[in-house]
Amino acid sequence: HTLCPSRSPPQVFNVFVSAEIVRAMTHLINNGMSMYWGTSRWSAMEIMEAYSVARQFNLIPPVCEQAEYHFFQRDKVETQLPELYHKIGVGVVSWSPLACGIITGKYENGIPECSRASMKPYAWLKDKIVSEDGRKQQAKLKELTTISEKLGCTLPQLAIAWCLRNEGVSSVLLGTSNPIQLAENLRAMEVIPKMTAGIATEIDHVLGNQPHSKKDFQQAH
Repeated sequence: HTLCPSRSPPQVFNVFVSAEIVRAMTHLINNGMSMYWGTSRWSAMEIMEAYSVARQFNLIPPVCEQAEYHFFQRDKVETQLPELYHKIGVGVVSWSPLACGIITGKYENGIPECSRASMKPYAWLKDKIVSEDGRKQQAKLKELTTISEKLGCTLPQLAIAWCLRNEGVSSVLLGTSNPIQLAENLRAMEVIPKMTAGIATEIDHVLGNQPHSKKDFQQAH
């Protein structure tokens, strides 16, 4: 897979830039240098524009969007991208399922030495953890740990399985420090069958941040 580099998209997506990117990716695929291509941190509007350009000029459209998705970051994947998933088949390759380590529970009692948040380049992460919102998140993680224990898994495994249970998520990118951690996280696959509607509702109740889709909004009115 070839993902377009992350960028901060402009307010208005230039159709000519879109056409240039789609043509370049099509060239790579047609010449055997890649099999598929996807976008990274693009808006739903930009992805749809790329798809329209591909249809118009008989080019190859993107097949996935790389987006941040975890317990505390839900809006884009759950409200903006589902429409694209159902209309044009674009799936999500989600990243940071453990929110830069916050969801592992290791910051429950502060910032451990040698942790990522203790390093100077990650001062922004430390500030986030010790903030009022960060403390609230840690309290919610304690409640979620009760759910993970009920399912016989770790909190990270619950978090990864929760991401994968979304029908629009094709895969989850894992960042691990060692083989043991990787093997443990991969066991999240065993948790997916346990992610029933009831468990999902319990998690939503604890998080209290379930975004509302356009469909929900229309039904409410």
